[in-house]
Amino acid sequence: MRILVALFVLVNTIWASSGQNLTNTWVGIVSLILFVVGYYVVAAEEKFHINKSKPALFMGTFIFILIGIYFAVNGMDNTPLTHELDALILEIAEIFFFLMVAMTYIETMIERRVFDALKYNLVSKGYSYKKLFWLTGSLAFFISPVADNLTTALILSTVLITIEKEDKLFLVPGAINIVVGANAGGAWSPFGDITTLMTWMAGKATFVEFFGLFLAAFLGWLLTGWLLSLSVPKTKPHFDASVEQRVVILKGGKVVIALGVITIICAVLCQQLFHIPPMWGMVFGLSLLKLYTYQLKRRSNEFISIFQSISKIEYDTLFFFFGILAAVGGLHFLGFLDLAAKLYDSAGATTVNIGVGFLSAIVDNVPVMSAVLKANPTMNDDQWLLVTMTAGIGGSLISFGSAAGVGVMGKLRGIYTFGTHMKYAWTVFAGYVLSLVIWYIQFEIIGIF
Repeated sequence: MRILVALFVLVNTIWASSGQNLTNTWVGIVSLILFVVGYYVVAAEEKFHINKSKPALFMGTFIFILIGIYFAVNGMDNTPLTHELDALILEIAEIFFFLMVAMTYIETMIERRVFDALKYNLVSKGYSYKKLFWLTGSLAFFISPVADNLTTALILSTVLITIEKEDKLFLVPGAINIVVGANAGGAWSPFGDITTLMTWMAGKATFVEFFGLFLAAFLGWLLTGWLLSLSVPKTKPHFDASVEQRVVILKGGKVVIALGVITIICAVLCQQLFHIPPMWGMVFGLSLLKLYTYQLKRRSNEFISIFQSISKIEYDTLFFFFGILAAVGGLHFLGFLDLAAKLYDSAGATTVNIGVGFLSAIVDNVPVMSAVLKANPTMNDDQWLLVTMTAGIGGSLISFGSAAGVGVMGKLRGIYTFGTHMKYAWTVFAGYVLSLVIWYIQFEIIGIF
């Protein structure tokens, strides 16, 4: 009930704003309507049979065109608009290239049959669907703190689809388990998720303090995983040793894996030690991959086409991010995301921070967390950890609420969708509530800090 009251206050605050922003002008109202309708089309992708990147790109680009028209018609100085777009383009470019490199590595590993070999090793050992479900989910939770939630989800969803291509009773719960595991695992690491990284770099919590979220994130994921596992078949994937040929990684595949790990390390070091965008480290890693394929061809005449790997990237996913980030950037410029401080004062930090989890599932955790950091409400470390956790794991409530979810939707197109996710959304909600309870016991009752 308090969350509903908080949302009501937010709406009233927005429409009561005057002169200081553009929320109550025609461009603000039209842009908000455009965003809501666009997101509905994204959510109803199956109903309209339209790829999610199309409405996202349209609303993201058109909102800023509308703002430009408003400035021109009213004879306003467009310098603030130009500065906003410059910053937004930089933000989108960093994310775009980061994801492009990660996806290129994945496609190259697919070409080198890395995941086919992993699938063969898993299936040939006689693991059941249920055991494979827990294995992929556990890997997602414990790899994402070191890598990042999106890269982890992309890799493991690729493994999932190579194990089984049709059985939705395994694929859908397995996909949700990977998304929830990756997001929960990233929530307790300073560089496991963009939201945690933003919070850490802003000095809102120390490196060590983030590890206090481990228990809440782990138990929340474990509950969701257990509830999901009840729907997973106990049978085993079909495997006939007399028919199935042993799959081995092609020449150079293991080196590509090693270079992928080095690339992630470079991205982390660039951010943490050199204060260079992580994207720079990723692109440097791409250069290492290209140089290695050049040497491989010269020495063993083994050809790996990186451009062919790049051509197989899920560009729909990348352009979806472009559109969403642009649309949210437009709403931020209009003033819709700059009122968080007033909401914190009226509803209280705990209530608002819990609500941030639900909002991040709809809007995306990165811009929501960015808005909270820009509002900079006065909060203790335990509250900053709470909002970081809710923004991270709250994105799992809806399939497109996090980068990991969108990435898996691209990999399992037509299988893992908004509709199939929502059938199991109650399991994610149960885990979300348990994480909140564990946080409350740790920080409010026991008082860790």
